[in-house]
Amino acid sequence: MQTDYDYIIIGAGSAGSVMAHRLGEDLNTRILVIEAGPMDHNLFIHMPSGFAYPMANPRYTWQYQSEPEPTLDGRRVHCPRGKTIGGSSSINGMVYIRGNAQDYNGWAEKHNLPEWTYAHCLPYFRKAETREVGGDDYRGSDGPLHVHTGACENPLYNAFIEAGKQAGYPYTADMNGYQQEGFGPMDMTTYKGRRWSTAMAYLRPALKRGNVKLLPLTLAHRLLFEGTDQPRAVGVEVEYNGKRIQFRAKREVILSSGAINSPQLLQLSGIGNPELLQPLGIPVVKALKGVGENLQDHMETYVQYECKQPITLYSATKPLKMAAIGAEWVLFSTGLGATNHFESGGFIRSAAGVKHPDLQYHFLPMAVRYDGNSPVEGHGFQAHVGPMRSTSRGHVRINSNSALDAPTILFNYMSTEQDKVEFRAAIRLTREVFAQKAFDAFRGEEISPGKDVQTDAQIDAHIRASAETAYHPSCTCAMGTGEMAVVDGQGRVHGVQALRVVDASIMPLIVSGNLNVPTIMMAEKIADAIKGQALPPSPAPAWVHPQWETRQR
Repeated sequence: MQTDYDYIIIGAGSAGSVMAHRLGEDLNTRILVIEAGPMDHNLFIHMPSGFAYPMANPRYTWQYQSEPEPTLDGRRVHCPRGKTIGGSSSINGMVYIRGNAQDYNGWAEKHNLPEWTYAHCLPYFRKAETREVGGDDYRGSDGPLHVHTGACENPLYNAFIEAGKQAGYPYTADMNGYQQEGFGPMDMTTYKGRRWSTAMAYLRPALKRGNVKLLPLTLAHRLLFEGTDQPRAVGVEVEYNGKRIQFRAKREVILSSGAINSPQLLQLSGIGNPELLQPLGIPVVKALKGVGENLQDHMETYVQYECKQPITLYSATKPLKMAAIGAEWVLFSTGLGATNHFESGGFIRSAAGVKHPDLQYHFLPMAVRYDGNSPVEGHGFQAHVGPMRSTSRGHVRINSNSALDAPTILFNYMSTEQDKVEFRAAIRLTREVFAQKAFDAFRGEEISPGKDVQTDAQIDAHIRASAETAYHPSCTCAMGTGEMAVVDGQGRVHGVQALRVVDASIMPLIVSGNLNVPTIMMAEKIADAIKGQALPPSPAPAWVHPQWETRQR
């Protein structure tokens, strides 16, 4: 087996697949991609409506659990991460959301990252994308990632959009374009009725070229370094077919293992806080206090109502109906199996004085939890809603010197008063939307939180007991220049040569929306930086409510 390559990429997920594809465009470059999980040969991975199944399958996911969360009544929170080619893009809900322009401008201004303004990021969102209905100044038309806009055929989807308008919020035809704020249809990463993961979009085409080699079912144990004053990453030690093997990188090692596994591998390799590493007997290669710190996530809750008309997805949960849906999808890639069911949604601001949306909606024409469990028998509908820029911070820390042991994960959800204020607003503003005339023909009794949950204290208790993660861990190897920064604006680990981190862990602040597409954009951008090139900034403007300082809507 060849053991020397130009680049070694650790993780074949949302970022690693992009890096392999783009760096492999130079056919003289030899690339090794290492993936701990198997190939994505599972029907439910590729069937959009079946995403709850691979998310719960330990063959395709790291089934992490947080420590007991002190501000969530001591609950442990499930934290599955993709462990197959495509990574979490192979197990996620396929929602295509870029975040808000102000997120990236905030990175630039607050973290000394001038090359990460929205103007610099937008060209890479466009480069990655092929939007089914065509491109424009904001949307791409010839990228690897196919994007489909929900058809919203169920009348409840449009009732949600109309109710938002009736409540005084704007309509946005494209929440990934000029105007994020408002209610409208949502996009998903599907193509011809199938999930379009980064394995499909980027990795498989890269493997066909012949200069990219993939090793699945291969666990990285530690990075290899040479030198002490300015250590250089020269390879990785892995476990493959029950044997320890070392691979060498002539140019760079690129760590794309995600917000949990990237800081874990850095710490196992001696990069991190010496106070954590030394008691575990791990020699310190580079002291960086920020590795594994600054953990951020999105939490959400469900506001659910009974539906007075039998038009929800509840009918689709019956065994015979499920069999028919599955058969149609297998034969034709059409029908209810071909959608993630998040076809309408919205972005709003929780209060006047908030410059850009800090609450996100995913509407679903069924009352059901993300894991597929239903709280009630019968027809219902719901909005997933939660704050997008939590001020709570957690950490990821190894507790042994073995890659086989899961790290300690603590999110510290709801540990700040600001988070509580935003969740209270989320519940109350959502109830107001559902109270609009557009839902009069559909709206039954409130299922969750329930009509008895009204006061601040009651809402706080409901959130502690039942709020869930939106599965967006991030920011544990943050970009920037401060004491807690881990990498620079090109993903290069501070004080270490030939080592980059490229995945959601390098976000300095979590963005306002789902994280898969921003992670793909970041990988596109850093791949260009490695090549010594960059797309010119885009002059396209982004909408901000003209009276945001004094009006909530």
